[in-house]
Amino acid sequence: MNILIIGSKGFIGTAASNFYQEKKCTVFGCDILNDYTSENYFQIDATNSDFHQIFERYTFDVCINCSGAASVPQSLQNPLRDFTLNTYNVAKLLEAIKEYQPNCRFINLSSAAVYGNPENLPIRESSVCNPISPYGIHKKFAEELCTEYQSFFGIRTCNVRIFSAFGNGLKKQLFWDLFQKFKSQDFIELFGTGEETRDFIHIDDIIYALDCIVNKADFKGENYNIANGEEIKIKDIAELFVKLTESQKTVIFNKQQKKGDPLFWRADVSKIKALGYKQKISIQEGLRNYIQWANEQS
Repeated sequence: MNILIIGSKGFIGTAASNFYQEKKCTVFGCDILNDYTSENYFQIDATNSDFHQIFERYTFDVCINCSGAASVPQSLQNPLRDFTLNTYNVAKLLEAIKEYQPNCRFINLSSAAVYGNPENLPIRESSVCNPISPYGIHKKFAEELCTEYQSFFGIRTCNVRIFSAFGNGLKKQLFWDLFQKFKSQDFIELFGTGEETRDFIHIDDIIYALDCIVNKADFKGENYNIANGEEIKIKDIAELFVKLTESQKTVIFNKQQKKGDPLFWRADVSKIKALGYKQKISIQEGLRNYIQWANEQS
């Protein structure tokens, strides 16, 4: 199987590339970074990407789009850049597939940010989407493009709404922030009240879920929640961090909400489970491994 991974140098893209190479698939990578050693790698312009030559010259069974910006704060600071990377580039990809390889299946990595603050938990794929950040809005636009190209042009697409991803290799977001503060501060200040919740999923489980989709999804423009259906409080994560680092640190919450951040998340994961997904990495095991990896990076 020939697999093209857009954003192959990023957190999820790297993990997906490694996974499919180990499965002896022919993996093609595409990103904005220089790479003078890897075979089957395409470098594109960060500000003016063009995918036509790639799809014109090579044949792919599956294209997984792991590219784009992944920062709510940055989407508030520079919404046009976020739109370009998270929406416009998806349109370019779909147009290239339509033009040259209409049989290539397309998996678009979306985000739970499309839901915003849901009215009810657990969040189902059919729940109302009400994004509360430019990032979430632009991810929703990209989903609608996938629906458009499936409905009008027969392109086989699906969207995966990833909840709170974590794991070795991720040098941003909550766990990395906690690790950096634990290294240098005795009193660690976090936003919110600590009662806010997230549905965490380890990178290995994300890739496992993606593989279930590659092998069993209908590709009729459908959406899939990628999570574990477990609602975990941020204060419980902080306490687990204290325990796993065997520290005497004190974590306080400043009761200020960050703009664009949701309050409570728990996904309904029945659709992805119906494709064979089962959680392999618990939050305790994943966080323990992450702390060990982060220490090695230091």
